[in-house]
Amino acid sequence: MAYRNLEISNRGAVRTIVVNRPDKLNALNRDTLNELSLVFAQAAQDDAVRVVVLTGAGEKAFVAGADIAEMSGYTSVQAQGFSRAGQRLMASIERLGKPVIARVQGFALGGGMELAMACHLRVASEKAKFGQPEINLGLIPGFGGTQRLLRLAGRGAALELCLTGAPISAQRAYELGIVTRVVAPEALDDAVTTLADQLSAAAPLAAAGILDAVLQGGESAIDQGLEFETQGFALAFSTEDMLEGTTAFLQKRKAEFKGR
Repeated sequence: MAYRNLEISNRGAVRTIVVNRPDKLNALNRDTLNELSLVFAQAAQDDAVRVVVLTGAGEKAFVAGADIAEMSGYTSVQAQGFSRAGQRLMASIERLGKPVIARVQGFALGGGMELAMACHLRVASEKAKFGQPEINLGLIPGFGGTQRLLRLAGRGAALELCLTGAPISAQRAYELGIVTRVVAPEALDDAVTTLADQLSAAAPLAAAGILDAVLQGGESAIDQGLEFETQGFALAFSTEDMLEGTTAFLQKRKAEFKGR
């Protein structure tokens, strides 16, 4: 189907989603949130999709934030609904059960940084900038920024970025643990493609188990998290992928995982 604010393409088992509002620096308005929610729900249900790459159109911005022109007219009730819609989207990305890579080529500010942090891996150009500038608008982050930033980078970094509103470089974001990899601008596409291809060839049920163990078990006490891991480890032994992976290893050949 056609989307107003997104472009969707497939390459093998990799689906690429592009936020396509370059004239607005790919800012997130209500329509874009709704479309993103729909396409991620479709990706979750499509067994042919093993990896999702999320990026923004143009070279200036991944996503520069929420659409301030739209947001400025909200009442408190409307703002609450907008925040909850954004948080539902971010949670659906985080809990997709398939690896999601953020390809960050430029500004990832406010809602854009929150969108990137909801992805499982973030590959950034050296030109990328990250920040939570909501305080400069008299606001606080509304799409999970305070919580995911806290969990990714710790209390000190979360408070610094949210209280100052100042952007940081991709290298600084990498040092804080926010970004997975930083590469030269001309190497960004190759780096993302290589990573996506590697993940799309991996065992999809094992990948889902790893995501669950880290994201859900990681929110529990250590004993509960370890038990969560044990159950996922045991469950993997019931899959055809486990048999294929161990057999391929013993036969010294490349495994071909089917997601069964």
